[in-house]
Amino acid sequence: MPETRFTVEDLKRILREGAGADQSVDLDGDILDTEFEELGYESLALLETGSRIEREYGITLEDSTLTDARTPRELIEVVNSHLSTAQVA
Repeated sequence: MPETRFTVEDLKRILREGAGADQSVDLDGDILDTEFEELGYESLALLETGSRIEREYGITLEDSTLTDARTPRELIEVVNSHLSTAQVA
């Protein structure tokens, strides 16, 4: 079974689909270490993003995981950690 990885491109797609994109923010730039708040995504938008990730990737994320992840890089790492655990099980 090939390993499933969650990428920054996956995150950008889900952010746009779920919460849209602030016209003043360039999601196509280097956003990995930019805080979600600076990107225009508040906690409610991140909870929606988390729900979409859970449905699409078949994992469960704690609400605190979503609010503790301050940047896309942090969220991607958490999602990939969950994916790795799910694939081993």
